[in-house]
Amino acid sequence: MDQVSFLLVDDLEENLISLEALLRRDGLNLLKARSGDQALEFLLDHDVALALIDVQMPGLNGFELAELMRGNERTRRVPIIFVTAGNTTDSRWRFQGYEAGAVDFIQKPIEPDVLRSKAEVFYELYRQRQQIAAQRDELQQQAEALKDADRRKDEFLATLAHELRNPLAPLRNGLDILQRNPSGGNAAEIRNMMDRQLIHLVRLIDDLLDVSRVSQGKIELRKNTVRVDDIIRTAVESSRPLIDGAGHNLTIEMPNSGLWVDGDQVRLSQAISNLLNNAAKYTPQNGLIDLHVTRDGQEVAIRVTDNGVGIPSDMQSKVFQLFTQIDDHLQRSQGGLGIGLALVRQLVEMHGGSVDAYSSGPGKGSRFTIRIPMTAAPEQPEVATQQNHEMASFRSLKVLVVDDNPIIADTLGMMLEDIGHEFEAVHDGCEALDAARHYRPDVILLDIGLPGMNGYEVCKAFRGEPEFKHTPIIAQTGWGQDRDKELATEAGFNFHLTKPVPLEQLQKVFAGL
Repeated sequence: MDQVSFLLVDDLEENLISLEALLRRDGLNLLKARSGDQALEFLLDHDVALALIDVQMPGLNGFELAELMRGNERTRRVPIIFVTAGNTTDSRWRFQGYEAGAVDFIQKPIEPDVLRSKAEVFYELYRQRQQIAAQRDELQQQAEALKDADRRKDEFLATLAHELRNPLAPLRNGLDILQRNPSGGNAAEIRNMMDRQLIHLVRLIDDLLDVSRVSQGKIELRKNTVRVDDIIRTAVESSRPLIDGAGHNLTIEMPNSGLWVDGDQVRLSQAISNLLNNAAKYTPQNGLIDLHVTRDGQEVAIRVTDNGVGIPSDMQSKVFQLFTQIDDHLQRSQGGLGIGLALVRQLVEMHGGSVDAYSSGPGKGSRFTIRIPMTAAPEQPEVATQQNHEMASFRSLKVLVVDDNPIIADTLGMMLEDIGHEFEAVHDGCEALDAARHYRPDVILLDIGLPGMNGYEVCKAFRGEPEFKHTPIIAQTGWGQDRDKELATEAGFNFHLTKPVPLEQLQKVFAGL
């Protein structure tokens, strides 16, 4: 906090020295003026908490100086104590002083304790005003930040509605076409299109959940010593459909020697994939995207460069903020929710790394650089061995589907029938126990969020009955965080599937039973 300033005005140097000696303390700046004119100069340059002014001075006397102070907006509220050897009992004289702006008088010779106690009052009052002003400024900053956050929230909600409608519209259109002509010549093409749009919709929701989990510290990294080229390979595989779909040319440059980092391969691949997806979205058709990996000191530098729309200079420091949009979302056909880059930064920083953005300006492309600390290669890196597993001979299974949503239970059952199994559906946890005793299922597909008994409790109840102690029980639920999977394992589940469950994933799980 800034120092408090007192103004001491007296034409005699010895009086100023005496006042300074009496008032000196930490945090107090004493301004000494030998005349009224000099005092006015100090008042123009300093905020003064108290003015101690001698009345009898040559030139401008104390009363005249006070009247000039009262006539100026900057100094009219400065408290004034007149220091005088005059007769302070003269009511007319005192009235003149108060009319000129005095708050008090101190009689010469000065009593030190009186002077200090009065000065202390004005010192503390000024400190309180400083604190209030600082709090006011802080509140104003917070209010501006809240306004900005509210604006970005509104933009995000509008963008979210737009981005959700993008995949929903072709899904709706495809359903209408298939309902009218389910066996038309383009039915397969329509189903493939609907599948792509559904994957896009799920990815949007997953990104929303991920950025929320990271912000709340609910994501735990599963770190291992991993090769950077394995991370890059996974990221490129994930982003390849979007890149190829836009006709972009992707070039990849990797060092000959292997680079290793201590990290979560899934999350680092996700961060790099987000950068590649961003480049694909914001680069016009048939653009160029370059993925360049180098060693930079004790770090791995991963650069994603494109020749796309670029970033304005005033936005390059903001692109990693949550919900930030560079352009008006209405002007973009390939826009996003403004969460992908925020998620990149959060994941990279969780690995002790950094990410930055650079662009020469609109229309001149962008370059994003991730830096991750390197680590030594493991002494005996595990070599993946290719094993051929013969598919077990197919066996039709009886599956008990437990979900309180009848539509989900029935459609899941239809998927099971389509891959050669049979099912029975129930919609209540207590009912599931009775149904299982009667139906004798080979497999139980069990939702977690059930009314009454939740899925964890139902699973534990199944495990408590000898006939279901070894029955495969699969969780299929909207709760997909790492902690949810741990709870499922503790309750006795064999597998954990997050809704919506793709048919391919369902087939893979059942093939291993």
